Amino acid sequence: MFIAKSGHAQKYNPTRSKNAIASKSRQTKASIVCPIFNDKRYPYQGIGIKLGDPFALTYKFYASRKLAFSIDAGKTASGLYSEYYRNAFMDYMPDSLIASESIQLLSHDVISNILLEGKFLYQWDAEKISRGLQVYTGVGWQWRSANIKYEYLYTDTSPGGSGSTVGTLTQNRFTYGPVIILGFEYANFSIPISAFIEVQWFSDVGIDPGYSRFQGGVGLRYVF
Repeated sequence: MFIAKSGHAQKYNPTRSKNAIASKSRQTKASIVCPIFNDKRYPYQGIGIKLGDPFALTYKFYASRKLAFSIDAGKTASGLYSEYYRNAFMDYMPDSLIASESIQLLSHDVISNILLEGKFLYQWDAEKISRGLQVYTGVGWQWRSANIKYEYLYTDTSPGGSGSTVGTLTQNRFTYGPVIILGFEYANFSIPISAFIEVQWFSDVGIDPGYSRFQGGVGLRYVF
Protein backbone atom coordinates (compact mmCIF):
# COMPACT_ATOMS: atom_id res chain seq x y z
CA MET A 1 0.00 0.00 0.00
CA PHE A 2 1.25 3.38 -0.86
CA ILE A 3 0.68 6.05 1.78
CA ALA A 4 1.14 9.64 0.65
CA LYS A 5 2.63 12.04 3.18
CA SER A 6 1.18 15.46 3.49
CA GLY A 7 3.28 18.51 2.72
CA HIS A 8 6.00 18.92 0.17
CA ALA A 9 9.32 17.11 0.35
CA GLN A 10 12.28 19.50 0.61
CA LYS A 11 14.74 18.94 -2.18
CA TYR A 12 18.50 19.14 -1.60
CA ASN A 13 19.90 22.27 -3.22
CA PRO A 14 23.68 22.01 -3.70
CA THR A 15 23.99 25.69 -4.64
CA ARG A 16 22.24 26.84 -1.47
CA SER A 17 24.38 24.47 0.61
CA LYS A 18 27.59 25.85 -0.90
CA ASN A 19 26.44 29.41 -0.24
CA ALA A 20 25.70 28.57 3.40
CA ILE A 21 29.14 27.00 3.84
CA ALA A 22 30.80 29.99 2.18
CA SER A 23 28.86 32.39 4.41
CA LYS A 24 29.90 30.47 7.53
CA SER A 25 33.50 30.45 6.28
CA ARG A 26 33.43 34.22 5.79
CA GLN A 27 32.11 34.69 9.33
CA THR A 28 34.86 32.47 10.72
CA LYS A 29 37.47 34.32 8.67
CA ALA A 30 36.14 37.68 9.87
CA SER A 31 36.74 36.62 13.46
CA ILE A 32 40.31 35.73 12.53
CA VAL A 33 41.31 38.75 10.49
CA CYS A 34 40.33 41.08 13.33
CA PRO A 35 41.72 39.07 16.24
CA ILE A 36 42.30 41.97 18.62
CA PHE A 37 38.59 42.11 19.37
CA ASN A 38 38.04 38.38 19.95
CA ASP A 39 37.95 38.02 23.74
CA LYS A 40 38.40 34.25 23.64
CA ARG A 41 41.77 34.33 21.86
CA TYR A 42 43.95 36.50 24.07
CA PRO A 43 46.86 36.93 24.45
CA TYR A 44 47.97 38.25 21.03
CA GLN A 45 51.22 39.63 19.71
CA GLY A 46 51.91 42.26 17.08
CA ILE A 47 55.09 43.23 15.25
CA GLY A 48 55.58 45.99 12.74
CA ILE A 49 57.03 49.38 11.97
CA LYS A 50 56.49 52.90 13.27
CA LEU A 51 57.13 56.06 11.23
CA GLY A 52 57.78 59.38 12.91
CA ASP A 53 59.76 60.24 16.00
CA PRO A 54 61.05 57.64 16.51
CA PHE A 55 61.37 55.61 13.30
CA ALA A 56 61.35 52.16 14.86
CA LEU A 57 60.54 48.50 14.86
CA THR A 58 57.62 47.99 17.21
CA TYR A 59 56.40 44.98 19.18
CA LYS A 60 53.19 44.81 21.18
CA PHE A 61 51.96 42.12 23.56
CA TYR A 62 48.17 42.18 24.04
CA ALA A 63 47.77 40.53 27.43
CA SER A 64 44.01 41.09 27.49
CA ARG A 65 41.38 43.28 25.89
CA LYS A 66 42.30 46.09 28.29
CA LEU A 67 46.02 45.66 29.02
CA ALA A 68 49.05 45.62 26.71
CA PHE A 69 52.80 46.15 26.70
CA SER A 70 54.87 47.51 23.81
CA ILE A 71 58.54 47.95 22.93
CA ASP A 72 59.94 50.30 20.26
CA ALA A 73 63.54 50.19 19.08
CA GLY A 74 64.95 52.45 16.38
CA LYS A 75 66.25 55.96 15.78
CA THR A 76 64.94 59.40 16.58
CA ALA A 77 64.21 62.01 13.93
CA SER A 78 67.60 63.76 14.02
CA GLY A 79 66.35 66.78 12.11
CA LEU A 80 63.90 67.63 14.89
CA TYR A 81 66.74 67.78 17.41
CA SER A 82 69.28 69.66 15.30
CA GLU A 83 69.00 72.94 17.19
CA TYR A 84 68.99 71.13 20.53
CA TYR A 85 72.23 69.28 19.74
CA ARG A 86 73.79 72.46 18.38
CA ASN A 87 73.08 74.28 21.64
CA ALA A 88 74.37 71.29 23.60
CA PHE A 89 77.87 72.07 22.27
CA MET A 90 78.19 74.69 25.00
CA ASP A 91 78.00 71.90 27.60
CA TYR A 92 81.41 70.72 26.46
CA MET A 93 83.19 74.07 26.57
CA PRO A 94 86.16 74.15 28.97
CA ASP A 95 85.90 76.45 31.98
CA SER A 96 89.60 77.33 31.70
CA LEU A 97 89.36 79.65 28.67
CA ILE A 98 91.00 83.04 29.27
CA ALA A 99 89.97 86.37 27.79
CA SER A 100 92.15 85.99 24.69
CA GLU A 101 90.72 82.56 23.83
CA SER A 102 87.43 81.76 22.15
CA ILE A 103 85.71 78.78 20.57
CA GLN A 104 83.13 79.10 17.81
CA LEU A 105 80.98 76.21 16.60
CA LEU A 106 81.17 75.74 12.84
CA SER A 107 78.97 72.67 12.28
CA HIS A 108 77.67 69.52 13.88
CA ASP A 109 76.72 66.11 12.54
CA VAL A 110 74.59 63.46 14.28
CA ILE A 111 76.42 60.23 13.51
CA SER A 112 73.92 57.98 15.26
CA ASN A 113 70.81 58.55 17.32
CA ILE A 114 69.23 55.37 18.71
CA LEU A 115 66.26 54.88 21.00
CA LEU A 116 64.68 52.11 23.06
CA GLU A 117 61.43 52.41 24.99
CA GLY A 118 58.99 50.19 26.83
CA LYS A 119 55.37 51.14 27.53
CA PHE A 120 52.53 49.75 29.67
CA LEU A 121 49.16 50.51 28.05
CA TYR A 122 45.50 50.52 29.06
CA GLN A 123 43.00 50.17 26.19
CA TRP A 124 39.28 50.61 25.77
CA ASP A 125 36.81 50.29 22.89
CA ALA A 126 35.75 53.26 20.80
CA GLU A 127 33.39 51.38 18.49
CA LYS A 128 30.77 54.11 18.86
CA ILE A 129 33.12 56.19 16.73
CA SER A 130 34.20 53.41 14.35
CA ARG A 131 34.04 49.63 14.35
CA GLY A 132 37.42 48.14 15.22
CA LEU A 133 38.73 51.30 16.92
CA GLN A 134 40.40 51.38 20.33
CA VAL A 135 41.84 54.22 22.39
CA TYR A 136 44.82 53.63 24.66
CA THR A 137 46.92 55.50 27.16
CA GLY A 138 49.84 54.56 29.33
CA VAL A 139 53.26 55.26 30.77
CA GLY A 140 56.72 54.05 29.92
CA TRP A 141 60.46 54.64 30.00
CA GLN A 142 62.75 55.77 27.20
CA TRP A 143 66.51 55.42 26.71
CA ARG A 144 68.30 57.57 24.13
CA SER A 145 71.87 57.59 22.85
CA ALA A 146 73.17 60.17 20.36
CA ASN A 147 76.68 60.27 18.93
CA ILE A 148 77.48 63.80 17.72
CA LYS A 149 80.51 65.18 15.91
CA TYR A 150 81.19 68.91 16.31
CA GLU A 151 83.55 71.02 14.21
CA TYR A 152 84.72 74.26 15.81
CA LEU A 153 87.14 77.14 15.40
CA TYR A 154 89.53 77.80 18.28
CA THR A 155 91.13 81.25 18.40
CA ASP A 156 93.94 82.48 20.66
CA THR A 157 94.72 86.18 20.22
CA SER A 158 97.26 86.47 23.02
CA PRO A 159 100.86 87.46 22.16
CA GLY A 160 102.57 84.33 20.94
CA GLY A 161 99.20 82.57 20.70
CA SER A 162 98.39 79.94 18.11
CA GLY A 163 95.94 82.13 16.20
CA SER A 164 92.99 80.23 14.72
CA THR A 165 92.75 76.46 14.28
CA VAL A 166 89.90 74.16 13.32
CA GLY A 167 89.20 71.22 15.60
CA THR A 168 86.67 68.42 16.01
CA LEU A 169 84.96 66.98 19.06
CA THR A 170 82.86 63.80 19.20
CA GLN A 171 80.53 63.27 22.11
CA ASN A 172 78.00 60.62 23.11
CA ARG A 173 74.87 61.85 24.85
CA PHE A 174 73.12 59.03 26.71
CA THR A 175 70.01 59.89 28.62
CA TYR A 176 66.64 58.52 29.75
CA GLY A 177 63.30 59.51 31.16
CA PRO A 178 59.58 58.74 31.47
CA VAL A 179 57.00 58.97 28.70
CA ILE A 180 53.22 59.43 28.81
CA ILE A 181 51.30 58.05 25.82
CA LEU A 182 47.93 58.61 24.13
CA GLY A 183 47.00 56.70 20.99
CA PHE A 184 44.39 55.19 18.70
CA GLU A 185 44.51 51.69 17.21
CA TYR A 186 42.32 50.44 14.38
CA ALA A 187 41.92 46.78 13.39
CA ASN A 188 39.03 46.20 11.06
CA PHE A 189 40.80 45.10 7.88
CA SER A 190 40.53 42.03 5.64
CA ILE A 191 44.02 40.95 6.78
CA PRO A 192 45.34 40.53 10.37
CA ILE A 193 46.98 43.91 10.82
CA SER A 194 46.37 46.88 13.07
CA ALA A 195 47.08 50.52 12.30
CA PHE A 196 47.89 53.00 15.04
CA ILE A 197 48.68 56.63 15.66
CA GLU A 198 50.08 57.92 18.93
CA VAL A 199 51.61 60.94 20.62
CA GLN A 200 53.74 60.91 23.73
CA TRP A 201 55.45 63.31 26.09
CA PHE A 202 59.09 62.62 26.98
CA SER A 203 60.83 64.23 29.96
CA ASP A 204 64.61 63.96 30.36
CA VAL A 205 65.77 63.04 33.87
CA GLY A 206 69.29 62.04 32.87
CA ILE A 207 71.77 64.31 31.14
CA ASP A 208 69.44 67.32 30.79
CA PRO A 209 66.83 67.34 33.60
CA GLY A 210 63.88 69.55 32.78
CA TYR A 211 64.11 69.10 29.00
CA SER A 212 60.91 67.67 27.51
CA ARG A 213 59.16 67.47 24.16
CA PHE A 214 56.33 65.82 22.26
CA GLN A 215 57.01 62.77 20.11
CA GLY A 216 54.74 60.63 17.99
CA GLY A 217 54.13 58.64 14.86
CA VAL A 218 51.96 56.25 12.89
CA GLY A 219 52.49 52.57 12.18
CA LEU A 220 51.28 49.12 11.25
CA ARG A 221 51.59 45.80 13.09
CA TYR A 222 50.96 42.25 11.93
CA VAL A 223 48.90 40.60 14.67
CA PHE A 224 49.11 36.90 15.47
